[in-house]
Amino acid sequence: MSKKKSNGSPFVYSTNPDFRLDEEEQNSETKSPAEQRLWVSMESKHRAGKTVTLVRGFEGTESDLEQLGKQLKSHCGTGGSVKDGEIIIQGDHREKVKSWLLKNKYGVK
Repeated sequence: MSKKKSNGSPFVYSTNPDFRLDEEEQNSETKSPAEQRLWVSMESKHRAGKTVTLVRGFEGTESDLEQLGKQLKSHCGTGGSVKDGEIIIQGDHREKVKSWLLKNKYGVK
């Protein structure tokens, strides 16, 4: 079963007929790099044994996330993708990614 989220919202279903998602709750504005807290980790499960570096926790628009992913992939010199609100970079590039994010004033954990 896929964990695909269409709008990034944690809500799946509401029994309240008057329920409306607040527009402010959705990522309509990207926070500055100093306000971001990104988690960098490595994973190889469910990826046919291939190692990937994951960057999670970005708060902002999808286009800004795509741009950050493109910059990180270019810096590491490898491929990857942006899916479900996380950046996936092929290979173990945790140190490169952390150093690039810190140099560009992102908060990293």
